[in-house]
Amino acid sequence: MRDFHAPGRSQVIATGAMAATSMPAATMTALDVLRRGGNALDAAIAAAATLAVIEPQSTGLGGDCFCLYAPAGTGQVVALNGSGRAPAAATAEALVSRGVARIEVQSPHAVTIPGAVAAWEALWRAHGKAPWDSLFQDAIRFAEHGHPVHARVAWDWAAGAAKLAADPAAARLFLKDGAPYAEGDILVQPALARTLRAIAARGARAFYEGGIAAGIVATLRAKGGLHTEEDFAAGATAAEFVAPIRRGYRGHEVVECPPNGSGVIALMLLGMLEGFSPPPGGPLSVTRLHRHIEAARLAYRDRDAFLADPAEAEVPLARLLSDAYLGALRALIRDDSAMPELPPAGAAEWLPRHEDTVYLCVVDRDGNACSFINSLFEAFGSGIADEASGVLLHNRGTGFRIEPGHPNCIAPMKRPLHTIIPALLMKGGEAVMPFGVMGGHYQPMGQSWFLANHLDHGLDLQESLDLPRIFPRDGEIQCEHGVPEEALAGLAALGHRPVRWAKPHGGGQAILIDRARGVLVGASDARKDGCAMGLP
Repeated sequence: MRDFHAPGRSQVIATGAMAATSMPAATMTALDVLRRGGNALDAAIAAAATLAVIEPQSTGLGGDCFCLYAPAGTGQVVALNGSGRAPAAATAEALVSRGVARIEVQSPHAVTIPGAVAAWEALWRAHGKAPWDSLFQDAIRFAEHGHPVHARVAWDWAAGAAKLAADPAAARLFLKDGAPYAEGDILVQPALARTLRAIAARGARAFYEGGIAAGIVATLRAKGGLHTEEDFAAGATAAEFVAPIRRGYRGHEVVECPPNGSGVIALMLLGMLEGFSPPPGGPLSVTRLHRHIEAARLAYRDRDAFLADPAEAEVPLARLLSDAYLGALRALIRDDSAMPELPPAGAAEWLPRHEDTVYLCVVDRDGNACSFINSLFEAFGSGIADEASGVLLHNRGTGFRIEPGHPNCIAPMKRPLHTIIPALLMKGGEAVMPFGVMGGHYQPMGQSWFLANHLDHGLDLQESLDLPRIFPRDGEIQCEHGVPEEALAGLAALGHRPVRWAKPHGGGQAILIDRARGVLVGASDARKDGCAMGLP
């Protein structure tokens, strides 16, 4: 039980339906859809559209999407990969000929064809219930009439101001007299409202064909991009239903989307950790932190060596998730010292630093459960905006390499290594909990951290999200401010290099379906501005 003398928030409990998102208005959007008879998937799409307007540093129409959906009573989990593909002309040779040695964060080559809008429509056509145009009404209203900037959004905005200033269109759309929007400022986006109206009226093709697509292509090509209108037209049907991957943990089954997403890395982490008993000293003990760090170092090493688009490269999923392999990795972890070096696993250098994403989850009255994530990747994505449509474009293409033979070498119509991963906990063939943790590359670490907090250490959902976080990266252990000083000293004594980290690691949401008591229990991360709310 939480200490009611200390600041914090309680879990949310309801009997009817529930939504948890990173902005209060988006949570309300989802609940309104549910009140009108829409299902969990309808509510998730509507909330994602709203977030694309009111949390513009994290998500938008110019981003990508992944989803897990568990229709009630079926025992099935539907997985959708809504990540975008590289332009047809994008080859390593083409980029090298243009003097590009590395795909930079603010480069047009970092922009793959955005997959989010196509993903929303594919999900809705397969499983939606509410009228398509009804899902965009809040997003249109907020874009047209404005929405106040919240505290965390403003904090991120200040950090991304230089990126926005580098692109004249982005500066005009997202800076106020040259400065970042501050908490309480009203952001109005009339161009984005027009784009949303077109999508609401004509579906995804309104985004991928015609004037909107032509404008975005022209914007990218003016900066040296290889994109064509044909590439965008192909993007309208690029979203793909895929077979989810899964692994057991503490009597449950954890379900993830397959590669090119990094859900396999979360499963690897959990597979290594399951062989350990929870150590004494609680969830912030030095032993717990150390084991999780070492497991993450091994799992992320393999991510950088093997994870890629399975249509273009072999990803050894069976081996990576096997008991034998994970047991062998676990045996490398010693409680008395950190590994000075890791065994080789191909290319093991770290990718660019993690940034922003939105995650949301919804459970409706019928028990349908949706785990949904939408992202621009880094804060404000590439920083490239198309002024006519109001669309800011992501930078997922930084997951590519310009290195022939590497699994993630850029290639025509290829998907890059992806970080966004919705998750779903199952038990006895029924959905137990949609959950997710935002934060770019941090996400597999964050999911395993949250789940172990809850299942291993007995913390409730809100406590499991709130617990201070760590992340091994670039030879350091990035520690949030709440990690105790004695824990940092203990990690240093084991050979780690702990450092205090200025930016919180991600955010998260979760909804637990407690069938025995007939209630839903929700939580939303205090690192973001959002909330969980339920209906009776």
